[in-house]
Formats: sequence, C-alpha cells, structure tokens
Amino acid sequence: MGDNRFDEEEIGRDLESLLAPMCKNMTVNELLERYLKTRTGVRPNILMNYDFVKNILAKEEFGSNKMCRVKTSDAKLFLIKLQNDGKGSSTIKTVRGVLRPAFQMAVDDDLIVKNPFGFQLAGIIYNTEKMRQAVSKEQMKQFLKFIHDDNVYCKYYEVFYVLFHTGMRISEFCGLKLRDVDMKNKVIDINH
Repeated sequence: MGDNRFDEEEIGRDLESLLAPMCKNMTVNELLERYLKTRTGVRPNILMNYDFVKNILAKEEFGSNKMCRVKTSDAKLFLIKLQNDGKGSSTIKTVRGVLRPAFQMAVDDDLIVKNPFGFQLAGIIYNTEKMRQAVSKEQMKQFLKFIHDDNVYCKYYEVFYVLFHTGMRISEFCGLKLRDVDMKNKVIDINH
C-alpha cells in the first residue's frame, strides 16, 4: 500500500484550478473597480464614498496585492495599519464597508473561496468617533423661547416645536399631509 497522506501542494493546485483563471492576476484595486461597475443607480454621496475608498487603496500597497492571496489576517492588518496611520474609525468602517461586498462578489463569482473581510470590526480597531450630544431640555426650551419671542422667526415656532418633540427629520416633516396627522389619537403617520 502506498502513502495515504495528501500532498498539500497538490491539493492547493487542485483547488486553484477550480477557481477562475482571472483570479491569479487580479489585484485588490482591480477587484474594487469590477465591483463598482456593478453598482449602478446609487446616490451621489455613496459614489463619493466609493471614490474616497478608491483613492485610499490607490495610495496603499494593499491595493496592489493579488486579491486571491489576501487572507483574513491580511485584511485585519490592513485596517489596523490605516488606524495606526491616523485614519479614524469612521474612515476605516467606510473602507471595510466597500471592500467586504467587493470580496463577497469574488466569492460569489467563484474567484476565491472565503471573504477575507467577513469578520467583525470589534476588537480589531478602536472607536475614535466622538459621541454626539443632543441638546439638553434646557437648551431646547431656550431655543424655542427665542424662536417664539423673535419678530422674524416666530412664524416657525410650531415647526420647531413639532420637530423637537417628535424627532422627525426635516424632510419627513416637509412631506407631511393633513391626513397624516391624527389629532384625536395624537399620532403622526410618517409614510413618505
């Protein structure tokens, strides 16, 4: 009987042959470009995020790596490097938020077996975002009093009062119709 142990190199070659040939030379930057071509009809601010991430990757060595060679540890180390280079956690979340679906597309296309960005960020980078503080009740009262008593802004008092007390966005408020307000049950239906 011969040796029943598997030759790891042979298994690796067999697995690699099952993957699409274009994987061997495609860089992370090229994968990102391919992914972005599939993203049509997105809002302008999302397009700005895509360009932002493309610019970051263009400057980083990570972008020129062969995408089929990127391991989970490489992805984690890249995000840690970004933070060590002074990028904030919000920026890093944006970068990961674009690379994760790009690599998932590569998995779905059978270019790679596993998404190297399929991990949770907690414990990888630390949060540098500052907590936003809402206005205090006292500040709200002062603001509403100013609006109420001002000769110019007093006509907007009810608008600000409703916005403060409901938490509605201004766009939601502007979209309200009379039929959306149920005074009897004290309910506002935000449906558009």
